[in-house]
Parts: sequence; C-alpha cells; structure tokens
Amino acid sequence: MSSRPRRVKSEAKACTSEELPSFLNSSSESEEEEEEWEPKRKVANRPCLPKRNEAKTKKAAVPLSPVAKKMVKKVAIKEEMDVSLPVEDNRMQLLNIKEEDTSPKPKSLNEKPKVPKKMEINSFQGKNKKSLEIDEKPSTSVPVVANQVKQEKCEEAFAFDEPPSKKIKLNASPEGKPVKNLGGNKIKEEFEMNWDIVQTLSEITNVEPWVCANLIRLFQEENTIPFIARYRKELINNLEADALREVQQTLEELRTVAKKTHTMMQKLKKEGKLSSCLSKSLLNCRTLEELDHVSAPYKTGSKGTKAQRAKQLGLEPAALSLLQNPVELNLFSYIRPNTKGLANIKEVEAGVQHILADIFAKDKDTLDFIRKLCQQKYISIQSTLAKVSSKNGNEKDIDKFQLYHEFSCHIKNIQHHQILAINRGENLKILTVKVNIPDGVKNEFCWWCVNERWRPKQFLKPEFMRILRDSVEDAYKRLIHPLLCREFRSKLTSDAEKESVMMFGRNLRQLLLTSPVRGRTLMGVDPGYKHGCKLAIISPTSQILHTDVVYLHSGQGFREAEKIKRLLLQFNCSTVVIGNGTACRETEAYFADLIMKKYFAPLDVVYCIVSEAGASIYSVSPEAAKEMPDLDPNLRSAVSIARRVQDPLAELVKIEPKHIGVGMYQHDVSQTLLKATLDSVVEECVSFVGVDINICSEILLRHIAGLNANRAKNIIEWREKNGPFINREQLKEVKGLGPKTFQQCAGFIRFNQEYIKTFCSSNKTELGSSGLLTKAGVLGKKKSKTTPCALRLPNPLDQTCIHPESYNLAIRFLSLIGGNANDIGKSDMQQKVNAVIQKEGLEGTAKRLNTTVHTLQLIIDGLTQPEGYDIRTDFDKPDFKRSIVCLEDLTVGAVLTGKVENATQFGVFVDIGVGKAGLIPARNITEAKLSKVKKRRSLGLGPGERVEVKVLNVDIPRLRITLDLIRVL
Repeated sequence: MSSRPRRVKSEAKACTSEELPSFLNSSSESEEEEEEWEPKRKVANRPCLPKRNEAKTKKAAVPLSPVAKKMVKKVAIKEEMDVSLPVEDNRMQLLNIKEEDTSPKPKSLNEKPKVPKKMEINSFQGKNKKSLEIDEKPSTSVPVVANQVKQEKCEEAFAFDEPPSKKIKLNASPEGKPVKNLGGNKIKEEFEMNWDIVQTLSEITNVEPWVCANLIRLFQEENTIPFIARYRKELINNLEADALREVQQTLEELRTVAKKTHTMMQKLKKEGKLSSCLSKSLLNCRTLEELDHVSAPYKTGSKGTKAQRAKQLGLEPAALSLLQNPVELNLFSYIRPNTKGLANIKEVEAGVQHILADIFAKDKDTLDFIRKLCQQKYISIQSTLAKVSSKNGNEKDIDKFQLYHEFSCHIKNIQHHQILAINRGENLKILTVKVNIPDGVKNEFCWWCVNERWRPKQFLKPEFMRILRDSVEDAYKRLIHPLLCREFRSKLTSDAEKESVMMFGRNLRQLLLTSPVRGRTLMGVDPGYKHGCKLAIISPTSQILHTDVVYLHSGQGFREAEKIKRLLLQFNCSTVVIGNGTACRETEAYFADLIMKKYFAPLDVVYCIVSEAGASIYSVSPEAAKEMPDLDPNLRSAVSIARRVQDPLAELVKIEPKHIGVGMYQHDVSQTLLKATLDSVVEECVSFVGVDINICSEILLRHIAGLNANRAKNIIEWREKNGPFINREQLKEVKGLGPKTFQQCAGFIRFNQEYIKTFCSSNKTELGSSGLLTKAGVLGKKKSKTTPCALRLPNPLDQTCIHPESYNLAIRFLSLIGGNANDIGKSDMQQKVNAVIQKEGLEGTAKRLNTTVHTLQLIIDGLTQPEGYDIRTDFDKPDFKRSIVCLEDLTVGAVLTGKVENATQFGVFVDIGVGKAGLIPARNITEAKLSKVKKRRSLGLGPGERVEVKVLNVDIPRLRITLDLIRVL
C-alpha cells in the first residue's frame, strides 16, 4: 500500500452475512473475483499528514542533555516534598502530543513505503528535523521521571485505605491513567494490517489522531464510556459520549476486519492458495465487504472465475505479453484443438480478454480513478414498483411505498430515512432498486485505460488493440460497474443504519432523563375495554398502596366513578397517570369529564398521558415476578405506568431498550449494533444521574459503569448482611469489586449524608469535626494504619460527582479557598469558590494546583451543586391536563402546546392532546426556534420536550396533522 496520505472517510460496518441487505448478496460473478481495492472515502478539509519512517526511532533514542537532567531532578525533588500532589496530573502529558507525530509508517508484508512526490520528501525532512530539535529540549509539561514514579509507587499504589491484598499494580500507568507514549501515536495491535489503526480510525471518525490513540489505550485498559467522558476529558479533547461510542464501534469493526483477514490468510496458506499479490490485497482491506470481495473466489466450493480458468489453461503469459511485449506475441501458438477453451483463436482471445479484465479490475490506480470520476458525475439511485408486486402484492403494503414507486435522487442528496425505506421495499419485493451511473463515466474511463493507464509499451497490431479495448469494456461492464453499485449501496445503507441507531439512542437518552415527579401519590391506569382498566396507587416512595380493576366502558361508568373517587380521597391522590395503549382516548375523556364537573372535589385532580411501550412485556418478566410476586401481571403494568412518571429512569431500565419504541426502522438495522448502542446509552444515563447505593434496586445498580448483574447482586447481598454503606471505600469489601471496577463505578455512586449520619449516631460511631477521610484513612496530616473505625467514617465528598482519585486535590482546593467539606452545596461554598476563581481565573487556579481545567471544573461542580442535585431537573416534566381536545376541534392556524413523542430524521411527532400525534417536518425545525438555554447534542428535538406549535393542515379522513414549530418551551 502506498504511503501517500489518503483523504478518505468511510463507515466500516461489522455485520454477519445474514444481516447484509439483499443487494450485497448478489449472484453476479464479480463477487467471486479476487480484487485488490480500497473504498474511496471523504474527510472534511483534513490536512494531509506525511508518513514518517524513522522519526520515532530517533525520537525515542534522544537522551536528555545534562542541563535537562538537572532540571528534571530538581522538579522531582520538589514534588517529593509535596506529598499531597495528585498522581492524576500525569494525564496532562498526553495533551502535548503533536499531530505531525501521528502518522506511523505503514505496515506491509510485501512492499516498501513509497514517497509519491519529491515535494513531500522535503516537507517531511523539514518537519522531522524540527521535531528532533524540540525533543532535545526539556519538556515543559509535568515530567515522568524515575524519582517521581518511585514516589507514586510508594504514595499512590494504595487506593484510600484498602488492604495490601488489593494493591493496584499500575507502575507504568498510575491509577489506570495512560502515560505519554514516547513513540508517538503508535499502537501495537494483535493483528497487523497494511493500514495504521490510529490513522484509519481518525480518518473514518473525523477525530484527531492523538485523541484516537488515547481512546484506544483507554479502551484497552477496560475503561467505560461514562468514566472516560466524565473523568478523562483532557485526554479525549472533551468529546461527548455519542462520539466516544462511534469511535469504539468503529475500532471494534476495524479489529474484526483485521482478525478475519488473518484467519482467511491462514486458511489460504494451508490450502496453498496464498500468493504475495493476494496477501497484499487482503492486508489492504478495511471493511468486511472488501474482505468478502477479495476472498470470494478462494472460498471452499467456489467455481472459480473466468480469469482463473483462463490462467489454468496457460494463457496468463500471453495476456502479460500483450501489455509488455506485444511484438513477439503469437496467439495462434496457444491453440489446442482438443482442449476446451483453446480450440480456436476466438476462445484463446476470449481467455486473454478475461485475464486482462481481471488485472484491470484489481488495479488500485484504476479503481481510484473510476471512484474519483464518479464523484464528479451525477450518480443517482432509482426505485420503481416491481412488476411482480404490482400484480400479486398486497395493495395496503404497496401504498405504503407510494412515494418510491417512481423515485430518483442523487446519492449525495438522498436522506437516510429514504435509504432505509427503499431497502425495506426491496426486501419485501415491492420495489426494484438500481444505481444509475451515466454512460459518460464508462466512455471516459475506457479512453483513460487504453490511452493512459494501460497503454502498451510497444506498437499494437489492430487485432491486439481490439482485444485491449474489449478487455477494458468487459472489465467495466462485468466487474467494475457491479462493484461500484455495491459500494454505493453498502455505503449509503451503512450510513443510514448508523444514523438510525444514533437517533434511537438520542431519543432514548431524552426519555430516560425525563424529570421525575417526586412527592406525589399517583394512580396508574392501564386502559382496556373488555378486561377493564387496571388501577394501581403508589406512594411517593414507590410503594404499592392499592390495586383494583374498574370497568369504565361497559355501561358501568357512573358506579365505577364512585369507587375511583373513594380511592382518590382515601389515599389523598390528586394525580392520575393514563397509559397510551388501547382505550386510552376513551379513558382520558372519562377522567376529563369528571374533572370538568369537579366530581373529585375537594381534590384538584389532574392527569397526564404516558407511553406504556414495553409495560406488558415487563409485567410478565422474571424481574417483575421477583419484584411483585403476589400481584397479577395485568396489575403490574398499571404499577409500571405510575412509576414511569414518578422516576422514569429507575422504571425504564427494567425494560429492554428496543421495546420502548422511540426509534426509526429499528427492526431493519443490525440488531447487534442496536443493542450495544442502546445498552451503552442506558449505562451513560444511569451513571451520570448517579444512584444512592443504600436504596437503589439491583436492576438499576447493574447499569452503573463497571458493574454487571453479578457485581450488583453482590453489593445488595453485602448491604443486607452488613447494613448500609457508610462511604465509597467500603465498596472494596464487596466480593468481585477489584481496583479496576472500583475505579470505574465509584464516581457514580452517591451517599445520602443525612441518612448516614443518622445511622452512625444510632450506632454510636464517633465522628470527627469534619468527618473527612484522607488517603491515610484518618483525620489530620499524621498517617497511621487503617482501623475498622476509620473505615466507617462518612465522607462528605461521597455525595458529590468528584472521583475518589481526586479527593486529595479537592482537599487542597478546599484549603485554598478556606472552605469546609461540611459546607458542600451551600451558598457559602459558592461564594468562596467564586471569590478565588474571579481573582485567579480557572486556568490560573488549575495551574496553581498542578491539575487540568477539566478536573478542577468537575471538583468545583461537585462542591457547589446543592445536596441531592439531579441533572434531570433541567429536562421537561410530564404535561398535566384537566380537559381534552378532539381532532374535529382543530383549525388551521390554531396555536397549541404539546409534548414530543418521537423524533425521526424526517420530522418530529408531537402529542397535542387530540389522540393523534401531529408531525413537524424537519424543514420547519430551525436553530432559531430551538431553546438557547438547553445544551443540545444535535439540531433537533427529543421525546419529552414541550413545544408550542401552529396547525398547518388537518386531514381528518387520513388522521394526519401537519404542524409548524413556533418555539420550544
């Protein structure tokens, strides 16, 4: 593979053959060809980085000058005197990695790196010289020297009073944090390829190479996405969790390709089919589609290609001679009258033509030219109604794809949801889809091949020139054109599926982070006709107070109203939560009518509609049976509906994410990718919200970063056996929670300090003046061995988002501002923090404490956020109502308020209280209409957001409502 920097971008997609769309399972011969190619990709304005061949070796070997050694030694001695210096500051070293050091030389088994232009050689030499001059100077960042590492080993190897048996052995990487790699961004992978993992990952994801290198190391050390996103911001350039997920998924896809490539190479080597050319082609593959394309002719049971059969007849020397030495070529000498394929001159010419076509279709420069040419032309994707479906198909299904019966669009302009719709129609055999490449591409390509790329070195006879032209046309028609069509379809489908999964993830996050409604007694109603409406009344602490069944729609409405009123008055319940399933509209009208008549006086009753997606599945699950063993499954769904308003996150994590129903085409995408993404979103939400370790359920606990079902079970068992946890340090006593697990989960676990203090007082535990533990395990500066009493001291920092690895830094910051740990979350703390930050600035204070701005900001947030702070308070609450509006009451131009139900790529569905959601087309959602207060991950709305809309159109027969967004409330 050439060392020329490639400005490329593609979406590598790891999926099984069963999950590939139908157009990738084509039976054309081109899939059986051995082809050596790389897909063309794009990167938005990414500067070309020259490859460096020897810079890293020289850089690593440059010794420190005597002056530099002296400076480093002085810094180390100074740090040994300050025993409170946090080890976490070593993370700052990775921030100084230069981007020009991020392009290691390509690894190839069969070729040496080439420098395509002399001009690039000069620029490379200049940069190399400059970088070496810089490396000879002492580093201005925090140095990593022997004395400091020795100090860290002594002072930081123990994590907050843990016994010697759980000592963290992380000499090269203190406390699990990466240390600057002196070799640049070189990452050694288990399976080597002709492309560099860091550079390729950067090109695909558009993330800086140094960030990709750091992320690869962080993932190798088994760090979770929530932990990285919150506590390693300086190493990842402050990327959000969505971007981290994309990098992680792309990394796994690239590693899957590398692993399968080496497996295929070993198999072909045993069979004696592995040539140097084939090995090079395999090692160049970056996607599974490329790998399948190259290896298809060599799979067991393959009939072989026309070129392979011609080579077996001995025609390969003739084909090569036509290109290199045509004067001495005599095709008549290859005729064998009794051999099929060599019987006459036409068969010989056909065999030579097939071999030449195979050579042209495999050539890297040829494929690069045709791909570049296609980028400049109008390539469209077309869909038409299939002839078979128009005769025998279901009219209802055919009407669903009416927009795509005669559809054509440029591949650069087509929307993701249109691709998914076309693919679904094709799989149902309702639509016929093809990629339309204009004839001008073929004509220009054939001329270039004959007159430029494959122009013979000597004069060709007319009959040989005819064979060359026919070979080029055959290569395009039979091999290259189908390959391009599959590439375009595969790229479009991969991008659309990934966007669909990301959209599902964004909607799920918005739903999980819906603001909880606390302090209310709620009545959950699961509507129904024949089997009645199931009722469940729950307390403000989610305890089940009463369950019942009422029949509101069978002529007994007045009598059942008395029962409902009696229950509401008995439990002082003024909030009704109605599921949006069957009979929801009738049930809503029933309650709205009673509320308008003030039937429940003196109670001021309100109601809201909540999605009951997945409630019925959960009600019959083992988790529901364990949680509510004595309750009928039908009544369990009513309990779940009520709890979805009281604490949406705690209730929705009990349901498999894909059953929540806020996605788009989720059944058409890779289920493996979908599950991994949604599980990661759930883990992110639960971790960022945090859980109270002493009251949370096992189901909620297992979604904390670093924990799983077994570890969550062990935590609950420890809590039941030993009583409540007093501080985060006690987590290390739980079976299965080693140093790495503690590091990942500790920052996301909370402790209610009032409850802890009450418990400690009742057990006569002596508290110090501040109750704050240092790393030595006791108060004050004097160090002593850990005692059981010290382990049971509460730590005020445990109620914050500050990670235990930063406690020492937090103590120093408190000392700097003159604060007290017992004042966390109070106005006095905010005033003291503001005074110091206004005087020295955030960067100045961070530099004074020898830490990063991100870490200091996290500490400030933890110290100033009020007790019991919940990030969900910034999100919308359910919309409570007292009256109902009918679809017939809507008029064009009416202004209403509603709540977003679902967001798709073509628009947003909004519940405006008429029983049918209205659609705001994507073109009507602009940045100017969105709220400036809320931080948005993308230009769009999410489930649960309240909006003000204007009715543009009402189609009552089709039950369609078109809306325009006015503003976000």
